[in-house]
Amino acid sequence: MMMRNPIRGRSLVLAALMVAPASLAFGCSVDASSPADGKSENAATLDEPYLVGRGIADITGEAAEGHGANYGRLDQTTVGIHIRQRARAFIVVDRTTGKRVVLVTADEGSMYASVRQAVLAKLNAKYGSLYNERNILIAVTHTHGTPGGYSDYNLYNIVTFGFHQQTFDAFVDGVVESIDRAHADLAPGTISLGRSQLSDASANRSRQAFDLDPAADKSQFPNAIDTTSVVLRFDRGGSSVGALNWFPTHGTSMTGDNGLITGDNKGYAALHWEREINGVNYRNPGPSFVAAFAQTNAGDMSPNLDLKPGTGPTNDQFANTRIIGTRQYQAARAAFDQPAEAIAGSVDYRLSYVEMEKLTVRPEFTGDGQSHTTCGATLGASFAAGSTEDGPGPEIFKEGVGNNPLIQKVTEARYKASDELRRCQAPKDILLDTGSLGFTAKILPIQLVRLGQIYVVSLPFEPTVVAGLRLRRTVAQRLGVDVKNVIVAGYANDYAGYLTSPEEYDHQDYEGGHTMYGRWQLPATLQEISRLADDLKAGRASTPGPNPPGPGGREAFQPGVVFDAPAIGYNYGDVVTQPQASYARGQQVSVVFDGAHPKNNLHRGGTFLEVQRKVGDGWQTVADDGDWSTKYHWERWGVAASRVTITWDVPADAAAGTYRILYQGDAKEIGGTITPIAGASREFAISP
Repeated sequence: MMMRNPIRGRSLVLAALMVAPASLAFGCSVDASSPADGKSENAATLDEPYLVGRGIADITGEAAEGHGANYGRLDQTTVGIHIRQRARAFIVVDRTTGKRVVLVTADEGSMYASVRQAVLAKLNAKYGSLYNERNILIAVTHTHGTPGGYSDYNLYNIVTFGFHQQTFDAFVDGVVESIDRAHADLAPGTISLGRSQLSDASANRSRQAFDLDPAADKSQFPNAIDTTSVVLRFDRGGSSVGALNWFPTHGTSMTGDNGLITGDNKGYAALHWEREINGVNYRNPGPSFVAAFAQTNAGDMSPNLDLKPGTGPTNDQFANTRIIGTRQYQAARAAFDQPAEAIAGSVDYRLSYVEMEKLTVRPEFTGDGQSHTTCGATLGASFAAGSTEDGPGPEIFKEGVGNNPLIQKVTEARYKASDELRRCQAPKDILLDTGSLGFTAKILPIQLVRLGQIYVVSLPFEPTVVAGLRLRRTVAQRLGVDVKNVIVAGYANDYAGYLTSPEEYDHQDYEGGHTMYGRWQLPATLQEISRLADDLKAGRASTPGPNPPGPGGREAFQPGVVFDAPAIGYNYGDVVTQPQASYARGQQVSVVFDGAHPKNNLHRGGTFLEVQRKVGDGWQTVADDGDWSTKYHWERWGVAASRVTITWDVPADAAAGTYRILYQGDAKEIGGTITPIAGASREFAISP
């Protein structure tokens, strides 16, 4: 039995307005230069100038009665698993200097300083300063189908009913494990670059704002979308061992009504390439191939091609997830397979922490010849409206300037004593001043990573395509490199909302309302990333910036599991509904078990289910809860009992034979003891 919080609602912001302000913060580790691995060698004489390491680890959070944060809905609660969450890490070491970088892509909704700091602390305990805050980039795919509650920022923990330690630990431990595995996997290798175009996996969900941008910017995106798919290919010993892709589209193919944990379209793209194409066993710590699908400037890019939640190219959100994911895989694979540009040159990095509020922006970056200042962080009424194309908010809120007259009146009254803030944020109708309330970050990490001729701009924002273009152009100009070789990695190292151009900000769509530091936030970011680029080019250290505050309060308002009990007339693991005697390929097998609450044991690195085929006198596992073909669904059955439904969509290429489905769980006794439980269905046949 798990006690429930009676609060229900739809809007993160409406809940935020009822919560008292609290402090939040995070800490940082001391950086140090990276020592070389063994003897220094002349890279020019090496056929494999880098050491390359890869690792995958499970980061799946609470599969039941966890709460998602990215749709801002109090009623978005996890009820099971469709695709397990993974962290994928690549480590690249320059064999000449020993400098290294770590690139992590995690199937999560947002990246927060709380997670980054905990990861750094664990790595420091194992490796000292070898892996540190400057040379680690942790980014997320921005899937909206995963549990939240792992932030120290109060705004993002409101809809999750506070902090969720289990989900936080799964995220942190999984990222550390992926880096550990990549470190152990280091071996000489090469890296190459490929590019392709993908035009049917995104649509611009903020077209009116985009249309306000200058023609010189809009001309780079003829259909108002960024179609570039960029891939780094990793090879060792003449064989390909990994791929890291950047393409902009939101992780919102699955809607806010879905309760099954999912990596969404990018999670499926990685799953498809790794498991369905290359046969990777995720429960084996040494995969033969790692494919990460990272985000870039996806702020205004929706995968819902018909610009309504769960629509385009079909009206089935599961089908759309698979289709959009497959298209990303196909574009990445085309870039991966084509004759590629070899990556050559040094590995380097710079990072600074920046106080984003009240930051003076010099005229060379503002575009109007004058200095300007960023604002205290706020959210606008259009933020509360949500993205109508991906996840709308309450109907009383609307996107766009002048469309919230009631909120405008409230704003004018509320901020009469702070007219300066209202003028600074204009034309935003301020709904919530998150900065002064301590709900969101003030000090943020800005990072620049070099891999040979490739430069990765790492930001804690969701940049629109035009914001990304301006970032790439600025860095390319400062470094004197081809703009095509600059990649913007959004959703990285922390989270502080969106990053729109000043012109887009003026329209105040959802993206502008969620650009928290005002109209000059993008010029300020261009100024700070230019500073890092200048430092990198000159070979000098970057100013570290102000120290971020330490971890904040982590109040948890949702009670844990009190105890489990089987339903009357059943024992744990008993089959309530057996499968049919036989199935054809393409049909769905469904089995219902008497189970227990999955929060008792998240089975990180394991599984809650197995689909097994009889081979001789034994059984061979053909699928688990990390496969697309399976779904693990939990529901309460009375007061303390749990009903677990496991489904398996029989693949078109499934071998004929005898099968069964296993359930694995853990039950909590009244005294707190947790004991493994299991059950098995009767055998059934898959016909030829």
